[in-house]
Amino acid sequence: MTGAAKRLGREIAMQFARQGWDVAVHYGRSESEASETVTQIQNLGCQAQAFQADLSQESAVKDLFNAVSQRFPDLHCLVNSASIFEYDRANSANPLSSKMLQDHMQVNLTAPILLSQLMFHYQKSKPKKLDEQGEVILPSVIQLLDQKLINLNPDYLSYTLSKAALLTSVEVLALDFAPHLRVVGLAPGISLLSGDQTVEGFTKAHQMTPLNKSSTPLDVAKAAVFLAEANAITGTTLYVDGGQHLLPSTRDVMFKTNS
Repeated sequence: MTGAAKRLGREIAMQFARQGWDVAVHYGRSESEASETVTQIQNLGCQAQAFQADLSQESAVKDLFNAVSQRFPDLHCLVNSASIFEYDRANSANPLSSKMLQDHMQVNLTAPILLSQLMFHYQKSKPKKLDEQGEVILPSVIQLLDQKLINLNPDYLSYTLSKAALLTSVEVLALDFAPHLRVVGLAPGISLLSGDQTVEGFTKAHQMTPLNKSSTPLDVAKAAVFLAEANAITGTTLYVDGGQHLLPSTRDVMFKTNS
């Protein structure tokens, strides 16, 4: 699992371990947090190991997958959680730049696609697994997305463009990788403090949904495990956001609550 050392990625990794899964914990720079996550997973009786990789480098992405698949030969689910989330907006003092867009595209789009391709070729070469009823258990790729993709606003332009492309890839790759590998999207709502958001601002933002609450990290983690085990789901995206995507907004919710 990429980006599993802290924040939402860590909670997803922990929930997989609570359900008995062994977990490969990828990190970029958060070595101490990754080590702590590994220790907590091992304390639950599951196997875990931390793997460092710079997802902006294609060679590092390939080396990461090779190392993980050698350590965990029964690799059954890939969760692409790592991402860049930096502010830009075309009509602002922080407009989109070529470098900003390329950085987001490399980590938020290219790396997940490369890892998904590697996962497909790996699974295609492996014998099929059967459950107790003799049905094939299909491995999966879960792409972490964002509820704002169904309710667009101009804030975080490079981030939004990279995640929108990743959303499109869910359907495209699901068709291309079937019947060997499922591909699904998971789109959380506002779940954790972001950027310079205040605690008060986050609390208000978290309540700005039809259900009066957005997703918690545990909500998202439970949904990820469900998708990993949902043998008939592929090529679609699950929105776990308390209905946040149903309320149109011209600004990112952070700006509405911190002003």
